[in-house]
Amino acid sequence: MQSENRPDDAETTRLASAGLIFDMGEAVTRTLTGLVLTGLVVMVCTEALLRGGFNYSLGFAEELTGYCVVLLTFLGAALALRHGALFRVHFLFDQLGRRAQTLLRCLFILVALALCLTLAWKTKDLTLSSFSRGKFAPTVLRTPLWIPQIVPPLGFLVIGFFLVEQFLLTFRKTEERH
Repeated sequence: MQSENRPDDAETTRLASAGLIFDMGEAVTRTLTGLVLTGLVVMVCTEALLRGGFNYSLGFAEELTGYCVVLLTFLGAALALRHGALFRVHFLFDQLGRRAQTLLRCLFILVALALCLTLAWKTKDLTLSSFSRGKFAPTVLRTPLWIPQIVPPLGFLVIGFFLVEQFLLTFRKTEERH
């Protein structure tokens, strides 16, 4: 039974969006995250079953799970940012006036965006270096290093994409208050 004063669950969990492009970006990110997580769980469970039941190991499982965890970290951080689920300390922020909050929020987003773009640029250099030199991981799979190294620059760009949305939403919220 729902109280008259309480909005329904769909209304309370509605996500603020700066547009269709950001919604599509989240759908792609969410789908990729789900696929990677499913693959990770299947791989770990298969490895555990084979080791425990048959004393056999997939030689590549450890390497691939490491790559999956790094990818999930970036994608999960981007989705958490979009949903406002990143850890925040509000005890000081909430004491500020609306203008100061908006200014601080914009400053944080701009600094975070600058850091993401800088890190994307620098990690891209590492990826291109490994690609041009033909470097491989010293593992069973001999994975070309550019493949796992492309995750950080792409991950920083995805986080930056949702930071841009947060920046746009900050101004939308400011306009709605006036």
